[in-house]
Amino acid sequence: MIQTHSRSRLGIQYLILFVLGAVLAGAAELPFGGWIQVPILSVIWWQLTLVNDTSKKHGFLSGLIFGLGYFVFGLWWLYISLHDVGGMNVALSCMAVFLLSAYMALYFSLATLTLSLLHKSRLTGLFLAASWVLMEFLRGYVFTGFPWMGLAESQFNGPFAPIAPFFGGLACTFLVIWTSWKILQIKKHAVMSLMSIAAVITLSQLAGLMTFTKPIVEPITVRLIQGNFEQTLKFNPQAISQQIDFYVGEIKKEAANLIIIPETAFPWPQNNLPTGLLNYLQDFSNASKSNVLLGLIGDIPTNTGVQYTNRATGLSPNSPPYQFDKVHLVPFGEFIPPGFHWFVEAFRVPMSDFARGSIEQAPFSIKRSGQTDIHAAMTICYEDVFGGELASRVNNSEKPVNLLINMTNLAWFGKSQASSQQLRLSQLRSLETGLPALRATNTGITSVLGPDGKVLASLPEFTQANLSTQVQAYSGKTPYVRWGNFPILSISCILLIWGFIRYRRF
Repeated sequence: MIQTHSRSRLGIQYLILFVLGAVLAGAAELPFGGWIQVPILSVIWWQLTLVNDTSKKHGFLSGLIFGLGYFVFGLWWLYISLHDVGGMNVALSCMAVFLLSAYMALYFSLATLTLSLLHKSRLTGLFLAASWVLMEFLRGYVFTGFPWMGLAESQFNGPFAPIAPFFGGLACTFLVIWTSWKILQIKKHAVMSLMSIAAVITLSQLAGLMTFTKPIVEPITVRLIQGNFEQTLKFNPQAISQQIDFYVGEIKKEAANLIIIPETAFPWPQNNLPTGLLNYLQDFSNASKSNVLLGLIGDIPTNTGVQYTNRATGLSPNSPPYQFDKVHLVPFGEFIPPGFHWFVEAFRVPMSDFARGSIEQAPFSIKRSGQTDIHAAMTICYEDVFGGELASRVNNSEKPVNLLINMTNLAWFGKSQASSQQLRLSQLRSLETGLPALRATNTGITSVLGPDGKVLASLPEFTQANLSTQVQAYSGKTPYVRWGNFPILSISCILLIWGFIRYRRF
């Protein structure tokens, strides 16, 4: 009877953790979501400690269930791309979303094991924050990485965003975890906990008064073209021709220093595009003095045929074409992991296995008559989730980077929170680098971001429109661009080593 009651109580606690995980993910979509997530995490730590008190052997599973609730709610939109666009059957689509969420949740559960192993110390909050940072870092690298839905991007609307230019998104994550743990300790150590929380939030906000980049030259004119084409149309030859005609017509409507169309706006291999199309657009660039960035399918000749790439091609006045091939490819959508060809065959989408671009590709140079060139670091689609890599590219670039450009197509995911999630990622990247950003998207959210990540101009989602405005280029490097994740990873490793030495002693 006692054992049955214990199992029932444990089952309820698991259900509560799953729901709390979903609530934590949902809070990110709210105004001031980064602030709201902090007390929610405190409740989650409280529930996890209750489970550990019941039985420490369930600590790993409880963390996994919390993470599962978080990622199932946060990543459900992948079902749209698999089922609605890719034609995969319902059961397999649901299973794919569940398995990916479970894999992501593993990192959360490994991080929360700290509460089982190092729970008897007044420094538990620091150890938990350190383990969380290391797991989030690994989540961004293992199996090419998928660090989407981290706590860092939510902090753009939270208390610790001003830390990002100094130590990056992982440092924001560290402070979120530590602060949420300190809230849980208020009952035991009210004065010290409240003073610590107030001091950290105050210092974080004051850090926002410092700037590391500054405006240069005159603002440039930009036109961002949002086509709003359904993803299923990109596999229809007649619709492809209509999309190409639309974008060409929109590009020619008006000159600008920079005109950008979205990722794969020309959804056709470059060697199969209408004859003379790129030359025609190059002539427009020469005549109008406009720089034009095109999203298309690149092709690379090989001994065995042709390899395709997800490419941005740049046309500048009287200059050779520029090209940037996407570096971080989406698993299953853009490259096939070994042993998973059967899965991609069930996901009926052509060209699902692209070649990978080099990490050392040069920025795009925006040419202006008689004036200094402006250099823009490129990312395509979800590449802007990899903050450390972008910071490294900006720091190591031979040409000073003045602007960030992201070309993306989220039509795969329909009317979901995917677009707002990626917008927050782009905002965090601007904040980390101190550089403005241009986001040219197919269905939204097409926008211009300031060097502080704030939206300066944007288009409504799911509309066909142009965003014509100006953007101010910046120069300089933030501490995060110079140092990357090294400081916060070093601190986290030292803390965990210290914690486990203490654990072995006692």
